[in-house]
Amino acid sequence: MSDPTTAPSEPPAAPAAATAVLEAPHGVGTFDAEGNYVPRQITDQDIEDQYLEDAYTASMVQVEDGQIVAGKVVKVDRDEVLLDIGYKAEGIIPSRELSIRNVADPGEIVTLGEEIEALVLQKEDKDGHLILSKKRAQYERAWGNIESVKENEGTVSGPVIEVVKGGLILDIGLRGFLPASLVELRRVRDLQPYIGQTLEAKIIELDKNRNNVVLSRRAWLEETEKEQREAFLDNLKPGERRSGVVSSVVNFGAFVDLGGMDGLVHVSELSWKHVDHPSAVVQVGDEIEVQVLEVDLDRERISLSLKATQQDPWQEFASSHQVGELVYGRVTKLVPFGAFVQVGESIEGLVHISEISSHHIDLPEQVVTPGEELWVKIIDLDINRRRISLSIKQAAEGGVVAAEFQEHFGEHAYDDEGNYIGGVTGDVAADQDEAWAEYYSDEGEAIAAPPTGAEDHEAATPAPELEGGDDGADAAVDAAGASVPEDAELAEGPIAEETPEPV
Repeated sequence: MSDPTTAPSEPPAAPAAATAVLEAPHGVGTFDAEGNYVPRQITDQDIEDQYLEDAYTASMVQVEDGQIVAGKVVKVDRDEVLLDIGYKAEGIIPSRELSIRNVADPGEIVTLGEEIEALVLQKEDKDGHLILSKKRAQYERAWGNIESVKENEGTVSGPVIEVVKGGLILDIGLRGFLPASLVELRRVRDLQPYIGQTLEAKIIELDKNRNNVVLSRRAWLEETEKEQREAFLDNLKPGERRSGVVSSVVNFGAFVDLGGMDGLVHVSELSWKHVDHPSAVVQVGDEIEVQVLEVDLDRERISLSLKATQQDPWQEFASSHQVGELVYGRVTKLVPFGAFVQVGESIEGLVHISEISSHHIDLPEQVVTPGEELWVKIIDLDINRRRISLSIKQAAEGGVVAAEFQEHFGEHAYDDEGNYIGGVTGDVAADQDEAWAEYYSDEGEAIAAPPTGAEDHEAATPAPELEGGDDGADAAVDAAGASVPEDAELAEGPIAEETPEPV
């Protein structure tokens, strides 16, 4: 047994393993001398070789054919553009895939450093290149937008990039066709001035399978200008006259731009005369004055008249002529019951067969022929029905000659009442004497010399015709104091056309 007063002995020493520094597994932190954990310091690019390839692959953009990607233009060449989209190599955009426009220089479409979208055409071609298309990406984006616009009855806008047969091509992200008839409210013949202009239009037809987009600027104009048109039509009243420009000529008439809207002048309203075709009266670009006939607010149509602004030739004729007057005319047409005679501009009257001759005839051609010019008397004037009745046989009885013919043949040939009294003046008689004297001088003594003195003047002056046939003619000869051989024939027939004289 030990002594309790004896001091205790020293404790046993700690095992050696308890004081050793713990080592951490590979790739993690360590412990210090006191046993505290020290984390491993992380540095840039601290990736072990076995993980480097996987990490590089994970950092690249994943692309598939038909995918739309975004990137930065890093190079612009004459025939291609390089686009950095974060792929293992830059994507190539051939020049033909840059735009829907026919542009030869890629520098006119993109610039260096520009951010653009492109569609993956081929993930890897035979040379391992990534082939992209900028215009296809625009096309896909545009279709989604256009379908939404059409569904909401909205509008699209874009610059005019090309003039094609029948219309214009607009760049609306894809090629939109705008027919020439739908460019303006009225058809435009010259489309070249629209190149480069930005136009707004509505979508009227859409077919993605056929890549077909048809636009209408006229529909947009009609919609936006509806209030203006309504105000224009409200202020347009039938009967008023407006100035306008002929915008187009068609078989059935002519359209006239009144300054915002077109009105139609039907062919029957172009002239008081018969019109074979409207182009014989008006041409595109002519400035004319028209009268408003009708305004259709519901259909927004305006009916116009050109002839209403001109004097009615029938009214003009009626105001300057009266029943009983003699007028000079030309036979235009023969019919079984008479003959039509033109007596003024677009004015024709009828000579009934009973008024052609004083004796009975079976057919008008027995007395008159088309183209013949003669005197007729107005025996009836019906301006409301636009009919004039004329008489040839009554014209032979004499009467008052219409004023315009008095001016034509000379006022000296008529008395104060307008009756024809002859057109031979003293000067004319002297000229006739000289002419006859020369005639007899040339013919020699074979022809008897004419009487002299006062009898000479009487014989040279034609006597007026009298009724009564040969007896009347004999009386006229006796009154003139001249003898006629028994075998001489009396002159008959119409008055010569070149010197028409009323009886």
